[in-house]
Amino acid sequence: MKHQLLFITSIFLVFLSSCMSTKKTSYFQGEPSPISELYKFHNEPYKLQVNDILSVTIKAEDPKLIALFETPEDGGGELYFNGYTIDRHGNIRIPYIGELNVLGYTATEVREKIEIELKNFIKRPETIFVDVKLSGIQFLVTGEVGSPGTVSLLQNQVSILDAIANAGEISEFGDRENVFIVRKSLDGVKKYKIDMTDIAIFESEHFYIQPNDIVYVPALKQKFWGTGTNGLQTFTTLASILSVLASSVLLIKNL
Repeated sequence: MKHQLLFITSIFLVFLSSCMSTKKTSYFQGEPSPISELYKFHNEPYKLQVNDILSVTIKAEDPKLIALFETPEDGGGELYFNGYTIDRHGNIRIPYIGELNVLGYTATEVREKIEIELKNFIKRPETIFVDVKLSGIQFLVTGEVGSPGTVSLLQNQVSILDAIANAGEISEFGDRENVFIVRKSLDGVKKYKIDMTDIAIFESEHFYIQPNDIVYVPALKQKFWGTGTNGLQTFTTLASILSVLASSVLLIKNL
């Protein structure tokens, strides 16, 4: 009897430890904090990296004068072939201007550099209008999401929420408390942890992802245990195990 009670107690403890609380599956828990200094990070301009693709638009009184400098405005696949890709040396190649180093610069700073260079080819530089922007943001989402893979969004800003939503959302076995962003920057590869269950995520300096980021959602321990993500699933699994054990014991006694 003592051994049976110990066995039942052990099963009950496993049941409790295997049940996933709603705190692990609910987003944005808690109350929002007052506006903090972290919000300033959301408005800091992005500094260009290798493999970014730039769209450069130039307008002038005479369209023929600037036709060779332009890239398509419709976005999509054409910009991949016709946009200005930053090479591993941090340069883009623009007709007539040649190579222009843009690594670590903002889009505004690149625009200013192009305007200076165009003065060598256009007599009245004050008549031209130059616009430089990223041709969308590409990133990779992997791990416990509905549709892992590379995602490209034609947006100037992409939040971690956008990234995960466009990857099919976090699965029932995904660890929402420990979502990771892996980022390659001028200072090397860095890794940041995001807690999707905490409303403080909106204040995080890593709320907005950057081009070529990797978003990784690890699996919960429940997936490896195979005990289910809620009490009913866990109970069903344990009931099946107990049924097998009971059948085995009866079989052994009858031998």
